[in-house]
Amino acid sequence: MCGIIGVASIRPTPARGWVADGARAMRHRGPDAAGEWWSEDGRVGLGHVRLAIIDLTDAGRQPMRDQSGTLRIVFNGEIYNFGELREELAAKGHRFASRSDTEVILAAYREWGTACLRRLNGMFAFALHDSSRGVVFLARDRAGEKPLFYAMRGGELRFASELKGLLADPALERRVDSAALDRYLYEGFVAGEACLVRGVRKLAAAHALEFDLRNGAFRTWRYWRLPEPAAAGPLDEEALVEQAEALLRDAVRRQLVADVPVGVLLSGGVDSSLVTAAAAQAASKVKTFTVRFPGQGRFDETAHARLIARHFATEHVELETDATNVELLPLLARQFDEPIMDSSMVPTHLVSGAIREHCTVALGGDGGDELFGGYPHHSGLLAAERLLRVLPGAIRSALGAAAAAAVPMGFKGWRWLRAVGSDLGAPSAPRITACFDRHARSRLMAVPDLLPLDAEAETTARDAHPGDLLEKATRADFMGYLADDILVKVDRASMLASLEVRAPLLDHRMIEFAFGCVPSHLKATASKRKILLKRLAQRLLPPEFDQKRKQGFCIPLDSWLAAGPWRRFFEDVLLDGARESPFDRRWVRMLLDGQARGLRNGERLFGLALFELWRREYRISL
Repeated sequence: MCGIIGVASIRPTPARGWVADGARAMRHRGPDAAGEWWSEDGRVGLGHVRLAIIDLTDAGRQPMRDQSGTLRIVFNGEIYNFGELREELAAKGHRFASRSDTEVILAAYREWGTACLRRLNGMFAFALHDSSRGVVFLARDRAGEKPLFYAMRGGELRFASELKGLLADPALERRVDSAALDRYLYEGFVAGEACLVRGVRKLAAAHALEFDLRNGAFRTWRYWRLPEPAAAGPLDEEALVEQAEALLRDAVRRQLVADVPVGVLLSGGVDSSLVTAAAAQAASKVKTFTVRFPGQGRFDETAHARLIARHFATEHVELETDATNVELLPLLARQFDEPIMDSSMVPTHLVSGAIREHCTVALGGDGGDELFGGYPHHSGLLAAERLLRVLPGAIRSALGAAAAAAVPMGFKGWRWLRAVGSDLGAPSAPRITACFDRHARSRLMAVPDLLPLDAEAETTARDAHPGDLLEKATRADFMGYLADDILVKVDRASMLASLEVRAPLLDHRMIEFAFGCVPSHLKATASKRKILLKRLAQRLLPPEFDQKRKQGFCIPLDSWLAAGPWRRFFEDVLLDGARESPFDRRWVRMLLDGQARGLRNGERLFGLALFELWRREYRISL
């Protein structure tokens, strides 16, 4: 895993120091080596920091050139099928000077051009300079595991793995993008191409960008899409379970390949336990890791993980982190580039640091919930559909409006009561997980007219998907919550510890299988979730494994914000009258006081505090 940074311009670049400064700001992504290259005409500069995983020799260093000297690349990620591609390309006459997957991308591009993206199985973000065509080519993996920010202005393209790489240039404008802030407050993350810093974009998952060095023209395009939903009709359910098992085993086998120690992050849940089962079948010795947090008994997963480790005879390591300290938040606000309303970034950061002391690569279970219907709101939507279909639309709308007026935000079931009036047959599923609705956002803001207050409409249009209600919900979660919350959290937290985390369930063949072959009734019903994966678990996991348990990776934030050091810290950050703030302090005080009365606005308050800490760290003005 690595960090990349660079510039491409229609004219020579006189100010070059920010590239080296930006690379240093991302050194946690690649502590093993650093490199920088500039074209002779000074119009293209590429920087790289390396975490050596495959081919630890200097032959794997970047920026890397191909043997013709016309191609150069900086690459962040792993190509899991690089061995097969290397053999195929060698048979076509390509020669290799290293054992790295980076060199395979160069040969694949030379052979197939931009269509090489369809041949890559992996997680990646890269920038490739093709001097023969006079272009710079950027691309990002299908699920969005690896990040890529960019800014385009005055015939110049700048890009970096992390936003802090671009912010290393003091000349970059540092103002909040109001539309992105509107979406952040609504969804709890900044989705798709949007960025909280005005003038900066993110290359969206499964997208590519090509910049023409002759005239500054550029284009972006989507190179991969989710398949159409599984066709209705008779199914061989046992064959689907067998196919899921085969795909999982092959994905895990590929992702165990590394020239450094590899482990499995074993939480004791269904997904990580299945990954452990596949790893034990693929390798003679598997090392698994479980982390517990002192003083948080009900969040302790060690007993469940221990069961799986014993069953598969893994070399099991139980780690205990330091106490969860609120003083971590400024560090995380700086690291995460854009805030997310997800306090599980705290334990994810602690887990990554603990595991990094033992290995450089860890396999995790991310993706199972989005692909196979594992979230509580998936079953909840189906239960609501069954209950509400008997009520006329006018009555449901009236009930939803009454709930919105009478029930305070943070009351248990608040989101579901507001969703009563939703049209469950609309092209997009109701946004049950929304953080601040339009009314709440208008009350929250102390700066008049700062927000466009159209995030609902934008999200509804983005989340229009084919299929039934569950299909729409899982596709929206995959393309939104997974890409722009979960994978951001895992990438930034693990990279801060210089740990590479891989996700076998996000092998693109598994994704295509889940959305193109598995019907909704084998994912979730009103009373069951992740049905197909649990059938696979019956095959592979010990009979005493508890499949019904669903423990999120979280901290008891709501209770911590009722009183104590976390409460005092949040008050200092959000209620400091000496600092400029976009948030109405009276309304924020109301949210904080509600915590002591049992209202559940902890994640919302976390998101507001992280936003303010982030603004201060990077001096972002409104």
